[in-house]
Amino acid sequence: MKIIHLISGPRNISTALMYSFAQRSDTRVVDEPFYGHYLRQTGAMHPGREEILQAMETDDRKVISRINQEAASTPVYFIKNMAHHLELTDFSFADSHVCVFLIREPAAILTSYHKVRSNPVLADIGLSFQKKMFDRLSANSHTPLVLDSEQVLLNPEAVLGKLCAGTGLPFEKSMLSWKSGPRIEDGIWAKYWYSNVHASTGFGLPSGKAEPLPESLTGVYEEAKPIYDYLYQFSIKA
Repeated sequence: MKIIHLISGPRNISTALMYSFAQRSDTRVVDEPFYGHYLRQTGAMHPGREEILQAMETDDRKVISRINQEAASTPVYFIKNMAHHLELTDFSFADSHVCVFLIREPAAILTSYHKVRSNPVLADIGLSFQKKMFDRLSANSHTPLVLDSEQVLLNPEAVLGKLCAGTGLPFEKSMLSWKSGPRIEDGIWAKYWYSNVHASTGFGLPSGKAEPLPESLTGVYEEAKPIYDYLYQFSIKA
């Protein structure tokens, strides 16, 4: 049994990576299992909040118990998580997981996130907590892996091959494509966030020319950029 734990910020390619791992012959995936706990604890007003709270387990201890039970029944268990969903949970439960941090240049995250939830703050994009978790794991002699979304899109086969090697898994070419449309594992929030990945059949092209950052987000960007730069130096390169 191996648990691959993807810890991402929002408006990234995390769902595409979940779809990629779902194509493997040995892997079961789960989508953001701590979202309900995060919403209940923080009161955050996200799209579909009440529907999510009614549909999901909101006790993080029970979520962890379910993860352990499900992971025991499959060779590889892939968890897609948003970093900020874990801030109010004792992260030591993941010490035995293969942790993979997915980052993206913060201006790109902020301009995209701003279209769905106006005026995001640093905590909304998870970077500061990603660094906190990364440093904790590194200090405890774990070797967390880092993916940068742009590097993945530049050469998915090369970067995923290196990622699989880092996790001790063989690369499977099936990870490079999937059928368009939703997956059964999608969270019920998919209708608010997943339209692009539902239209895809594989990893897209790099983003190209960036959209201008709204002036109101300049301060958040200046907080986020040094954290991104720190984590980027550890990322798998194409």
